[in-house]
Amino acid sequence: MPAVDDILFSRRRAERFAQLLDEANGGRRHHTRSRVDDQLAPLVAVGQRLTAERPTVEVDPKFRTSLRAMLVATAEREGVGVPATGAATEPAGERTSGTRSLLPAVTARRARARGAILIGVASGAIAVSGISAASENAVPGDALYGMKRSTERAQLALASSDMSRGQLFLDFARTRLGEAAELRGDHAGFSAVLDDMDADTRQGVRLLTTAAVQRSDMAGLDAVNAFVDGQRRAVSDLLDGAARADRERTHQSLALLDTVRERSDALRAAIGCNLPAPVASDALGPAPTACPGAR
Repeated sequence: MPAVDDILFSRRRAERFAQLLDEANGGRRHHTRSRVDDQLAPLVAVGQRLTAERPTVEVDPKFRTSLRAMLVATAEREGVGVPATGAATEPAGERTSGTRSLLPAVTARRARARGAILIGVASGAIAVSGISAASENAVPGDALYGMKRSTERAQLALASSDMSRGQLFLDFARTRLGEAAELRGDHAGFSAVLDDMDADTRQGVRLLTTAAVQRSDMAGLDAVNAFVDGQRRAVSDLLDGAARADRERTHQSLALLDTVRERSDALRAAIGCNLPAPVASDALGPAPTACPGAR
């Protein structure tokens, strides 16, 4: 059974997402604000841009089929569209005129909430998948590159834990690396993409190392090490045939990856010898002290 904070769509977040989509499309405004509004705003913006700038791309039929199956299964599990039987099954000794009058209203609210969850799941899945299909290969300067980055922000908004967000940031760093390979020879563009890549690397590492220390769990550090091993090889490939300025900028990113690996190894050792959680931190997360007796 997954932990509650690891579920992609909590009921409350899905309901609020459906409300925000409705408001963005001219529906009735809900006067109360939610603490997740700022997190969901990028996804709502993606939905609006998708409506205004429909990409000329066909959604994979397999995706349509799997999405429909997911929605049908969710509807069956949540009881959407099933007649309420609460009043019939309530013990006779507990029935009162007050509870009988409240049951239909409560049931209706639950049905609407379940419907909102389905709308949120469907809209989010379709919006993110449509944008991703249209802008997957876009690089800075392309018309769809802004949509590509908006999709990434939407994915972060939907992530339900720091571990998930950290891994997403590392995925984005890999994406920036692919873009940099396409921009070799354009030093300004190349350097700007590597700046973004390094920023994504720091964000992802900080989230994963912090989660590892808080939980005394090596899983986050394993993800960091796997990322560094693959990313360093790929970044080194950028040196082949590169101009001097591009080579110098590439070495900066390689130095960052070396620092990340050193931090991960130090945290692994600190967790292994049961040191207290580090108080100091920086852009890469907790900064551990050495274990007693370590050289």
